[in-house]
Amino acid sequence: MKTKYIILLCLAGSSIFTGCKKDFLETSPSQFVSREDFARASEQDPSLLNGTVAGLYVTMYTTGTGGTTDHDDFGQKGYDIYMDMISSDMVLGATIYGWYSTVARYQATTDYTRNEAYRPWRYYYRIILGANIVLDAMGGDSTEQTEEVQRHAAGQALAMRAYAYFYLSQLYAKGYNASEKILPIYRNTVVPNQPKSTAQEVYALMESDLRKAIDYLADFERSSKDQIDQSVAKGLLAYVLAARGSNADLTEAIALSNDILGDFPLTSPAQATGGFNNVATPSWMWGVDLTLASNLDLVSWWGQVDLFTYSYAWAGDPKLIDDGLYASIKDDDIRKTQFDDGWPINKFYAPARTVGGQRNITSDYIYMRADEFLLLKAESQARLGLDDEARTTLKQLLDLRMDDYSYVDGLSGTALQDEIHLQTRIELWGEGKTYLAMKRTHRGCTRGDNHLFEAGETFTWDAPELTFLIPQSEVLNNPNLNK
Repeated sequence: MKTKYIILLCLAGSSIFTGCKKDFLETSPSQFVSREDFARASEQDPSLLNGTVAGLYVTMYTTGTGGTTDHDDFGQKGYDIYMDMISSDMVLGATIYGWYSTVARYQATTDYTRNEAYRPWRYYYRIILGANIVLDAMGGDSTEQTEEVQRHAAGQALAMRAYAYFYLSQLYAKGYNASEKILPIYRNTVVPNQPKSTAQEVYALMESDLRKAIDYLADFERSSKDQIDQSVAKGLLAYVLAARGSNADLTEAIALSNDILGDFPLTSPAQATGGFNNVATPSWMWGVDLTLASNLDLVSWWGQVDLFTYSYAWAGDPKLIDDGLYASIKDDDIRKTQFDDGWPINKFYAPARTVGGQRNITSDYIYMRADEFLLLKAESQARLGLDDEARTTLKQLLDLRMDDYSYVDGLSGTALQDEIHLQTRIELWGEGKTYLAMKRTHRGCTRGDNHLFEAGETFTWDAPELTFLIPQSEVLNNPNLNK
C-alpha cells in the first residue's frame, strides 16, 4: 500500500504540469508528497522508485494525460493517430463524431490556440516531469548510480525522458537544424521556466540519457514488455541518431539495429494479419498487456481505429488507408490483404472479430517492434550509399511479405531510398512511425482521393501543415520561452 500511495501522489503531482506554469514549480504543495520527502522515503526503501517508474508507463495509456476529457486524449497511441493522419497515410473516412477532424484538416498544426496543439505538449512534458521526479530522488541525473535497484530505475527514467523529448522534437520542430531553438529543457523538478534550447542541445541530452540508460539497463530483466529494457533504449537511440542524420549517426543506427535484430525476430506472415493485439508476439519489443483492470473502453486507440470495438471507428468515424498508398501495394503482397475497402480489418482487430463487439479493451497496445529496425537499417544503409547492403536488408522483410521481390535488385540511389520509404509506410501503417520517417528523410506526402480534406494535395516535409506550433498556453505561461 505504501508503494501505491507514493505512485498515486507522484502521478497526481504530475497532473498540475501544463507546460511550465508557476504551480508546477511549487516544491511542496500541501496535498502532495514533497520532492524532499519522496527522496528520503526512496532512500530508505529503494523499491518505491520502481513504483514511480511504473507510473510513467501507466501514463502512456491512461486517458486524460494530455490534460483534457476529450475522447482522443489517451496517451501515446492517440498521438500515433495524430502522426499517421498528418503524414496522410491514415484517412479520416467520415466525421460523424468529429474526433481528429482538426488534425485531418491540418488546423491543429497551424493554429497554436487549439487544444489539439497543446495536448501532446502536455503529455510529453508530463512524462519528463515524472522521469525527473525519479532522478531527483536519487540525487539528480548527473549522479552515478551503482546499486542495482537505483541503476535500473534511473535507466528507465532516463530512457523515458529521452522518449518524451524525441517525440517533442519531431512534433514541434521541422527537422534537425543544430542552431535552431526548439524546446525548453528540464533536467530536474525545481528549475524555473526555461527558454528554448537549440536542437543540438536537445539531441545531446537525448543521446546522453539513452547512452546512460543502455549502460544502466545492461543487466535489467524486465517483468513485462511495458517496461523499457536495454533493447528498447537502443531502439530509441537509433531513432534519435537517424533523425540527426550525420554519417556517423547513421552508421551507429545500423549497429544498434543489428543488436536489436539479434534479439528479436521479424513479424511472421501469420502475425502480420493476426490482429496486432497480443503483446506476447515475439517481434514486439515494447507494448502493454491491457486487461479489464486497465479500465479502457471506447476512449482508446482500439476504439478509434478498430471496426470490431464498440466505439467511434465502428459507429461513424472510420480510419482508412490512403488509397494511393493502398494502390502501391503489390498484388502478391500479404499486406494487401490487411485492408478491405480501406478498412484495416485484417491488420488490427479484436480477437473475437465481432463488429462493434469489444466494449472493454483487452486487446494490447504496441509501441515498438523489430521490423522497424530492419527498415531503419535499410534506410540508413541507403542514405550512406551502401546500396548492396540496403537491398539485402530490405529483401529480408519482403521475403516474408510477397512472392516476387526481384525488382529490388534493379534499384539504386534515390529509387532504392524511395522503395525503402514506401515499404516503411506499408509495413508500419497505423503504428505512428511513417511521420518519423518522413521527417528524418525530408519526404513530403501527397493525399489520395479518399481524403475528406485536401485530397490530391502535396505537402513538403517542412510545410507548416506537418509540424505543430508551440501551443499558446506555453507561450503565455512561460515568459522565458523565447529569451
